[in-house]
Amino acid sequence: MKGSIKIVNELLVELFNDILTIEKTALQNSKFSDLSITEMHVLEAIGYNPRTMTDVADQIGVTVGTLTTSINRLVKKEYVIRKRSEDDRRFVEIGLSEQGKLAYRIHESFHQTMVKAMVDKLSDEDNAVLINSLKKLNQFFKEQYNLIQ
Repeated sequence: MKGSIKIVNELLVELFNDILTIEKTALQNSKFSDLSITEMHVLEAIGYNPRTMTDVADQIGVTVGTLTTSINRLVKKEYVIRKRSEDDRRFVEIGLSEQGKLAYRIHESFHQTMVKAMVDKLSDEDNAVLINSLKKLNQFFKEQYNLIQ
């Protein structure tokens, strides 16, 4: 058991760091090199439908103030459009501009290509085990750390 804990920890840390490095490199070598990986993840959290600042901040686990700083940069770079909610003028809605939607689609495609390349190399049985294990790990983190479900 102790050996498993060490191996799983090392693999999770390495995978997390490798994925961030791969994403960062892909972003830097794309037409969206003016975006940081954090900004790309904000675009990802916004998605195709306008959302409130509070919803996005809650989803990515930051304060509205922290998100505001990122949104200000993304508005200036013309990836995000900000407007007052028509239903309740107290709320600010943020949505992707056409350029933001393009960046989102390309990043989404990048993720799909990366995951497909990995999954294609596994047998059906290994894929089933991987999916089941990741579901359990995901559920554990959500329960253990009170993450939004």
